[in-house]
Amino acid sequence: MFARDFEMFIPRNKSRLCGRCAFVHKSFAKNGAFDCLHCGSFIVKYSIVKMPGYSAKDKTGGVWIMALKYKRILLKISGEALGGEKGMGFDEPTMDAICGGVKKAHELGVQIGIVVGGGNFWRGRSSGKMERTLADKIGMLATVMNALAVSDKLEQLGVPTEVFTSITMPQVAPAFTRKDALRAMDEGKIAVFGGGTGNPFFSTDTATALRAVEVSADVMFKATMVDGVYDKDPHKYPDAKKYDTLTFTKVLEDQLAVMDGTAATLCRDNKLPILVFDLADPDNIARAVQGENVGTLVYEG
Repeated sequence: MFARDFEMFIPRNKSRLCGRCAFVHKSFAKNGAFDCLHCGSFIVKYSIVKMPGYSAKDKTGGVWIMALKYKRILLKISGEALGGEKGMGFDEPTMDAICGGVKKAHELGVQIGIVVGGGNFWRGRSSGKMERTLADKIGMLATVMNALAVSDKLEQLGVPTEVFTSITMPQVAPAFTRKDALRAMDEGKIAVFGGGTGNPFFSTDTATALRAVEVSADVMFKATMVDGVYDKDPHKYPDAKKYDTLTFTKVLEDQLAVMDGTAATLCRDNKLPILVFDLADPDNIARAVQGENVGTLVYEG
């Protein structure tokens, strides 16, 4: 159940109120979505019952509305996550669960971009004696394969998508431009980005940060296999301490395992917060969008 301050029932004969700060709005968009003029929260007209004893519409024709913490997110999904327990190839049940979680977040009204890694097929840094730039190019192609697979799975679930690549391959998908990506998200599609940054030596974390900044995302979601950021490896040390919030400065100075330094610096310099959370429960994506306390939030205060 959502926190009370994220929902409010509004009778038809009254002005729309913000579910978070209760500011009265005399007018609003016809599709029910708007930004609160007082606190800036993104508000969407909601149509699913979330509070016991009420229906989405009562006899007066009123509706539930919800304030979302984020209006546009950029989600990073690792390639290994798509491979399930083996971390290789595609695991259909795992992909169903992950994409189902993305669908739930999308149904809330948030705009979503996704960057997918390629580690379930190839990891450039583990390519032996192969020349690094060539190894990284193979990794970029792996991320394109994953982008196509995630897009297809979402489409099977009834979620419209559009794939963009950082490498020119018109027979596969259009090349990324900020204008086209924003257009796709404004149309209600999930934009799926493949090919990394299009350059060797840059991780998909950096690609995610770059795309997030380019499309003016409110936050970068980094889905991992742990429930946040710890001061040391929680799988090895039972006394590891989990952080609820962190600054980028501490992440960089203490070399905490959040992401590589290039990505962290890019986020810090552009005031882009990062939410690190556990993808083992894909519903965490929707929970985080609604402002629930999920994972670790990294920002520069």
